Amino acid sequence: MSGPQVGVNAMAGINRIAPQLSGPALFDQDWLSVFFLHWAVDPVDVASLFPRGTRPDEFNGATYVGLVPFRMVRAGVGRGLPTPYLGTFLECNVRLYSVDDQGRHGVVFLSLEASRWVTGMSARWGYRLPYTWARMHVRQRGARWRWLSQRRYPRGGDSMELSLDVGDPIEPTDLEVFYTARWGLHSTLAGRTLWTPNEHQPWSLRSAHVVSLEEDLISRAGVDVRGGPTERVLYSPGVHTTFGRPVPVGYVPTSQEVRMPHIAARRTVGR
Repeated sequence: MSGPQVGVNAMAGINRIAPQLSGPALFDQDWLSVFFLHWAVDPVDVASLFPRGTRPDEFNGATYVGLVPFRMVRAGVGRGLPTPYLGTFLECNVRLYSVDDQGRHGVVFLSLEASRWVTGMSARWGYRLPYTWARMHVRQRGARWRWLSQRRYPRGGDSMELSLDVGDPIEPTDLEVFYTARWGLHSTLAGRTLWTPNEHQPWSLRSAHVVSLEEDLISRAGVDVRGGPTERVLYSPGVHTTFGRPVPVGYVPTSQEVRMPHIAARRTVGR
């Protein structure tokens, strides 16, 4: 891994406060009972996993792979229109952290386990996100949480068994802001790289401690890590999140579209 980049502002362009979305909402949802587990990796080792027009986002010479289990609740199209039953399920994603030439710092999903088949496959086939269907379970007893996941489709066999204890409230370090304050995702659809923005309140965070972890989701996603997380594990009770309309990476709105976001929304949907 390359050494620290002396004099480089690793936090350039990253803010704990989300930029306000412009234009109509694509969908909204609650992310609850969220755990963040992270490993430092060499950017060179994962560069090939990023969509065209994006690259690994670095903090002092390193980038990070995250394992993030949580409860998806009341997901739905637009604002305030949750989909009954299908909009609530368990999820666990493997993610990398990206930046594009316009300075947008986002997330690239390598895999997303979902316990609801219809919802996960709809996102997989419609939006081309790498969702999979998994048998998942979560249990809480006091401070102890236990997560289980076993992939069913496609390529069954990937699994995770995770036990953690939740600790005290914390103020995030610069590094923890770097990989939690992400206001969009980079993805690929029909050969184009898209940026889909999102907004939510700043995370309320607590420390967490891994009691036990057995998983092969990260390695099966193409990233080699050894042992437990290299960084402090985090827990959040959750946030309400809203996603905006996707735009192609490299697309720059006209001055008229900046003043009238509904025009940009019509153009980007049709691109």
